[in-house]
Amino acid sequence: MRVLVFGAGPLGSLMAARLHEAGHDVSLLARGQRLDDLKNHGVVLRDEESGELEVADVPLVGSFGPDDRYELVMVVMRKNQARDILPVLAANPHVGTYLFLMNNAEGPAPLVDAVGADRVLLGFPLPGGSREGHVVHIVPVDEHNTYTLPIGEVDGRVRDRTRAVADLLGSMRGYEVEIRGDMDGWLKYHACITILALGPAVCAAGIDMERLARTRDLLVLSLRAMKEGFRGLRTHLGIRPAPKSFRLLELMPEPIWVWLLRSRLRTGEARSSIEGHSAAARDEIAHVGEELRAQLHEAGAPTATIDLLLPYADPAAATWPDGARDIPMRWSGIVVPALVLAGLVAAARSAGSGARASRHAPLPRSIR
Repeated sequence: MRVLVFGAGPLGSLMAARLHEAGHDVSLLARGQRLDDLKNHGVVLRDEESGELEVADVPLVGSFGPDDRYELVMVVMRKNQARDILPVLAANPHVGTYLFLMNNAEGPAPLVDAVGADRVLLGFPLPGGSREGHVVHIVPVDEHNTYTLPIGEVDGRVRDRTRAVADLLGSMRGYEVEIRGDMDGWLKYHACITILALGPAVCAAGIDMERLARTRDLLVLSLRAMKEGFRGLRTHLGIRPAPKSFRLLELMPEPIWVWLLRSRLRTGEARSSIEGHSAAARDEIAHVGEELRAQLHEAGAPTATIDLLLPYADPAAATWPDGARDIPMRWSGIVVPALVLAGLVAAARSAGSGARASRHAPLPRSIR
């Protein structure tokens, strides 16, 4: 399968490198200074935990035209940028499949209108990263630290081409693939976490994870914004939680969320993925956030916290007071989870001193 990765940001670069490593016929499209950097240095990936550098000499192209022939084009870029290249993609009649790997709360309609339903696959790239000069900073993605990429057809059916693309992506080191029949819903629910909740909270903290961790107001507001989004999707738009485990996040008490998120924000993974994306993509947070907020408004869903938090994606917005704890936490629903947590802690201790505790309290995989 001849593949083009359209977008040489952190995740496009990572996936192109992994596909090249797996022996596939893949090219990476880049322009301007990024193309020059790639020509001079190759795709340079830096492991955020070990500091080790990995260099891949992926074939490069500087353009995409109507006569170019690829079986698969992976569009790995911000939603607002992908929207701008739709006419370029539509002008090429030879590409069999366009896989859009990006945040997208609007739904597949604009993509389908541009290139045709039979050529659109939806997906989401993981795990996140950032770029400094010609070096891409990533969390470990390998056989010991795997990530599952969700992909799916617009109509939810599984076709031969769906399986073929899944097999291709699954050949990348550090990746597994999940074919879903509800990718539009998955993307909307995921946007509630990353775009309506965490992204604006990071921006409100001045793109400073340590400051966010000590500012309880923003941690509380992030959960409330996420819950507003979840409830609006479920009760007003009739979209079931995707994945189903997200229903547990909607039920999570605020004190537990604050404790879990505070511990997670101080990890290198959070700095590379959550902080890195928020710093580089405030325009996408604002764009996709407004897509989702508009749908919730139209459906009559309450969005008071979303309306308060989302404007902080604007670079001109003032930061939230450092360390603020003025918003009282809601303790409802804390008793049962606290008892369960106490039981788990007691069980872990009784298991013996040979068991080593995790260094960080885990968050749901979706937040990674």
